[in-house]
Amino acid sequence: MKKNYKIFITGHNGMVGRSLVNFFKNMKFGKLILATRKKLDLENFKKVNYFLKKNKPQIIINCAGRVGGIMANYNYPTEFLNENILIQTNLIKGAHENNIKHFINLGSSCIYPKNSKQPIKEDYLLSDSLETTNEAYALAKIIGVKLCEYYNRQFNRNYFTLMPCNLYGPHDNFNLKNSHFLPALIKKIIISKINGDKFIEIWGTGNPKREVMYVDDLASAIFFIVKKKVKNDKKLLALLNKTSLINVGSGKEYTIKEIAKKICKIENENVKLSFNTSYPDGTKRKVVDVKLLKKLGWSSKISLAKGLSKTIMWYKKNYL
Repeated sequence: MKKNYKIFITGHNGMVGRSLVNFFKNMKFGKLILATRKKLDLENFKKVNYFLKKNKPQIIINCAGRVGGIMANYNYPTEFLNENILIQTNLIKGAHENNIKHFINLGSSCIYPKNSKQPIKEDYLLSDSLETTNEAYALAKIIGVKLCEYYNRQFNRNYFTLMPCNLYGPHDNFNLKNSHFLPALIKKIIISKINGDKFIEIWGTGNPKREVMYVDDLASAIFFIVKKKVKNDKKLLALLNKTSLINVGSGKEYTIKEIAKKICKIENENVKLSFNTSYPDGTKRKVVDVKLLKKLGWSSKISLAKGLSKTIMWYKKNYL
């Protein structure tokens, strides 16, 4: 198998993008093509199309997009909708027009319906109403999912979307104004130890269950899929003839309260948790069904304890 594929990874300065770049470099696979926002505006199709024509990647992995927690989605819905639609549609259309065979889009488990049966199977998408707290983001990402599906049907492409569960790790967004719940917990608990606080506030009841996965596990899954894709693996191709979605998850779920307690055990056992129930919980339970990916031969390897420890260590090294 050739290892000199030209691979364009978008969003390479984000948490997922950085992890993926490091993973591919460590595996010495592919010639990576990277572009900062200043170099390439992914919301401008002419610039995207020109970039693809000039650089001629054989594989595109789309890690770019606006992401954030409940409050960010609530405060900036137009940005979440507009930016994510433009980025995805420009890249997918550009990939098709430049005859790029391999396109991998990244979705998120948060775009599945609010009241999905658990664990969530790939065909549950659009089977019920969306979670209102991140509706704009979900609508935009669903457009990316469906656009891949439509290009496959209309033009015989083989584009698809990976649907990871909640991710965390180095280079996550730790801004309490717009972060996801897990990096916010990590920051609050670390700061509580520095300040000697007796309590920390957690939004909601702490009872919703979440499946979380360390970001390097997603990078491992993407690398696994890319290798199979370029080899025209029969099992993968047969799967992609049936679905344009593949879930990626750890297969394990914890309440937000349990995750907070695990962080406290690592960093600050003296602080007590105070739950502010005036804030919404969001979806009560969310865990993805990972049977399809397991059948292909991949499963998550990094435990929650190990992932949290690595993330806390990274945060303290870079922010304290």
